[in-house]
Amino acid sequence: MGRTDRTLRRALLPATLLLAAQLATGCGSDPDPATRAAPGPAARTVPVEATDGRIGVLLLGELTGPRMCTASVVDSPRRNLLVTAAHCVQSAERGSFDDLVFAPGYREGRAPYGVWPVDTVTVDPRWVASEDPDYDVAFLTVDEVDGLRIQDRLGAYRPGFGLGFDLPVTVTGYPHGSGAPVTCSARTTAQSATQERFACSGYTVGTSGSPWLTAAGELIGVIGGYQEGGDTDAISYSVAFDQRVANLYHRAAD
Repeated sequence: MGRTDRTLRRALLPATLLLAAQLATGCGSDPDPATRAAPGPAARTVPVEATDGRIGVLLLGELTGPRMCTASVVDSPRRNLLVTAAHCVQSAERGSFDDLVFAPGYREGRAPYGVWPVDTVTVDPRWVASEDPDYDVAFLTVDEVDGLRIQDRLGAYRPGFGLGFDLPVTVTGYPHGSGAPVTCSARTTAQSATQERFACSGYTVGTSGSPWLTAAGELIGVIGGYQEGGDTDAISYSVAFDQRVANLYHRAAD
C-alpha cells in the first residue's frame, strides 16, 4: 500500500524489513482529492480471544523473518488456498518470492496454529506484465503441516464473486507496527467499475491483503488495487471480486 503518511515510518524500519515494506506499501503520491471519501471510524485492536485463525501474516522465510502482508484462508476444493494482494508476492522490480510462509492467527511474534510454507503463487498475467491495479490479487497454496491441510485445521472463508458494491464488511489485518491485528466495519462504495473502497482509519503498512468479509462470511475483496490499496491509512481499496477474480481463483484452486 502506497500511503504517503507512512513513508517516514519506513525510515524507522530495521534494514531487514525495508524490502518487505517497499513491496507491501509501494511509493504513491498524495491521493487525488476526487477519490477521497468522508472519514470513517477507526480500526480497533482485536482482543486475544477474538483472534481468527483464518487470518494471518505472510513472512519471508520463517516466523522470525520480515513481515510482508496479511493473508487469509479461502475455501477451495483442495483445502489449501490463501488469498492476498498480488503486490505482496510479485513485483516487476523483484519478481516473485519462493520462500514465503503463512502464520495464521499471528500474535506478538507467535504462531498459535503453526507456520505453513507457501507452495505456489497464482497471479494474473496482466499483473505480471504491467502491475495493472485491476489485477492486484493473488492466490497461494500452502503445504500440509503435521499431515493436515490448512482448511481442515482452521476452516476457510467462502469467496463471494459478483456481489457488487454498497455492502457492509469487516476488514481485519496486521499493521507492521503491531503484534496484533486490527479490525473495523463499514460499507463498501464504488471507486470505479472494477475497484471498491472502504473508509476506516488505522490500516497502515502490513495490512495489504487484508480480507473484506460480509456478515455471511463471504470474502469479497482484499486491500490492494488502486494505489496498491490506498495512499492514506483512512481509505482502503480492493479490486472488485468479479468474474476476472473468479477466473483467477479457479486457476489456482482447481
